[in-house]
Parts: sequence; C-alpha cells; structure tokens
Amino acid sequence: MADCFSDRATVRDENNIHTGRDEIRQWKVDYSRKYTAKSTPIVMAQDRGRTVVTCHVEGDFPGSPIDLRFFFRVEGDLISELEITV
Repeated sequence: MADCFSDRATVRDENNIHTGRDEIRQWKVDYSRKYTAKSTPIVMAQDRGRTVVTCHVEGDFPGSPIDLRFFFRVEGDLISELEITV
C-alpha cells in the first residue's frame, strides 16, 4: 500500500501526521495489527483539487461502524497527501 504514495507524502489520521513512505508503511502495519476493517466507498467528489471518497467503515475498532472521508491529493501517478476525517 505504501508504494502508492510519493516519497514525501503525508497521511493525516487520528490527529497524527505520518510523512514519507516508511512512516506511512508503519502506520498501516500498526493499524492492521490492532484492528480489522472493511471499507465500502459510497460517494466520490472533488474538493479544492483533492479527490474525496466517503466510505462506510466497519470493523473491530472503537466507534465502528462509521462513515469516513478520505481526502486524496495525487501528483503524477502517486498519492502526495491523504487526510482521513469523520
């Protein structure tokens, strides 16, 4: 999954910022060790140069189920920014 991000990409999730592929890879590994989740995309839109995908997310994490918004900024073929919000 981290290979989809640029070398200097950032991910903002749960009040944390993860910068670069190595940190993003570790963020995903840590999350996957703690929780399982299934995301179902329900809406896609554009907002100020970002693609916004709203997903219904269910799993064994606190607050499940929940609808989350994933704000992507893409440069070339890679994700340069991802922000996950409620």
